[in-house]
Amino acid sequence: MPDEAVGELVDDLAAEQQALVDLLEPIDDDSWLIPTPAPGWDVRDTVAHLADTDDIAFDTCTGGPRSLGALGAQCASPEDLTLLGVMAGRKLSGAKVLAWWEHARSRELDVLRALDPAVRVPWGLGMRPPSFVTARMMETWAHGLDIRAALGAPDDDTDRLRHIAWIGLRALPYACSVAGVETPPGPLRVELTLPSGAVWVQGLEDAPDRITGPAGLFCRVFVQRRDRDEVPDLLAEGDGARLALRVARAYL
Repeated sequence: MPDEAVGELVDDLAAEQQALVDLLEPIDDDSWLIPTPAPGWDVRDTVAHLADTDDIAFDTCTGGPRSLGALGAQCASPEDLTLLGVMAGRKLSGAKVLAWWEHARSRELDVLRALDPAVRVPWGLGMRPPSFVTARMMETWAHGLDIRAALGAPDDDTDRLRHIAWIGLRALPYACSVAGVETPPGPLRVELTLPSGAVWVQGLEDAPDRITGPAGLFCRVFVQRRDRDEVPDLLAEGDGARLALRVARAYL
């Protein structure tokens, strides 16, 4: 699990969200309609998706009517579920979508702070609270990349990238299953340089497979915003490490 306690992880999630809010608050109406790199989505669609997902996270944690389990049973596919928030947002102005997200994330943060660390959240295959909070951070950061690209805003990477890197590694068996390949049997070591210059390390020192390089590139590969072939500064030694970067996928 992440090294930080749940409360510290929630603080980092709140900071990641707030950085995006600060970017969005001053933009004009036309900017909300700028297409993002995500096909078919503009800035408003992306924020509406974040707002709706945070609402779903809240109901999943509290047993509300729009829990992930309840909506999943009603929707024909995960893509249909995702479109619920997007379509709701298209009925609103950008400013109202931002207000929706502010409300959704505020109550989500409150309920996340109150979670019992020993109880699994029924999200996907079931997640302990530290993993669930980290997953919410990963999604916020990944969609934030799309929004920044659309608005021409500079990247705002922080040492919170260690959380995204952690959940990317945790998701590697799932990523392999989606890709239809066997999970590498041997241990994998990762040595990533964070924006501060600190090095985040996971795995045994003598592991035969290792990935080294900038944390920002590693995380972008794992949220599928960069292709492995586009990041030569991310070095992979061993077949297992090369496979990990090829199938990288940090989300369901």
